[in-house]
Amino acid sequence: MPLNIPENLPAIDILKKENIFVIDSLRAESQDIRPLKIALLNLMPLKITTETDLIRLLSNSPLQVELDFIKIKSHTSKNTPIEHMKAFYINFEEIKCRKYDGLIITGAPVEQLEFEQVTYWNELRQIFDWAKTHVTSTFFICWAAQAALYHYYGIPKYALDKKLSGVFEHSTHEALHPLFRGFDDVFFAPHSRYTEIRRSDIDKISELSILSESKNAGVYIVSARNGREFFVTGHSEYSPDTLDNEYRRDVKKGLPVEIPVNYYKDNNPKNQPVVRWRAHANLLFSNWLNYFVYQETPYNLEEIN
Repeated sequence: MPLNIPENLPAIDILKKENIFVIDSLRAESQDIRPLKIALLNLMPLKITTETDLIRLLSNSPLQVELDFIKIKSHTSKNTPIEHMKAFYINFEEIKCRKYDGLIITGAPVEQLEFEQVTYWNELRQIFDWAKTHVTSTFFICWAAQAALYHYYGIPKYALDKKLSGVFEHSTHEALHPLFRGFDDVFFAPHSRYTEIRRSDIDKISELSILSESKNAGVYIVSARNGREFFVTGHSEYSPDTLDNEYRRDVKKGLPVEIPVNYYKDNNPKNQPVVRWRAHANLLFSNWLNYFVYQETPYNLEEIN
């Protein structure tokens, strides 16, 4: 089934060229189907890029999905046209009385700040609390995963000696967990961050389960409340050139960054990236949608609690 997204969203034309089936809201209304209602709180600076990356993955499912794009009222995006924000995004205040089958909260370029120093921290905490009773399953990505673990369970984040950037090998601790259906014994996922969470802190919290780790990138996926929450420290949603764009941006700024690990062919930034994570990224999101959203959510959204 197609993904139902707002009419005229820039991602539509991009994804149709990739033969990804998306339809706008007008056409979706003609289908007698109760679509999954998914909210996306997009905290990334390049919002159109992030929208496209996530829509690409959410569309790889037989389920019809309807997306609402949510923004923080107390923060104004500097890297996305204001016309785009006005056309496609709504403030959390406008949807806080609604319930959703699923929620995705992206990372944000604020990880080197203490959580309480982030200008929209209080509003984000309200959204975290709202999600526990208004959403069937929430998928937290990178900084959002760290922030939510800190808010819910007091898990701290730690500064790394240098930026962790590259594509790393991971393994699962529960191979038969529904989130990993179809996964190989080892799989790859991109990471791009300056901070980390540690197993030693997570192991102290009985409500948390570490589902996947990397020898070089650390904890990758943590779950809570039987799949009501997934905390994912990496960026499986990244497109092939995202790490390249970040690396060249940082070099241009004169930052002391290293070449992303296991990313360019022959580890040479003059060469094209080698995509090693696309198949498992698609599985990760489609399994989340199927097993922890579609199969767990009530038909009547108001029954979510």
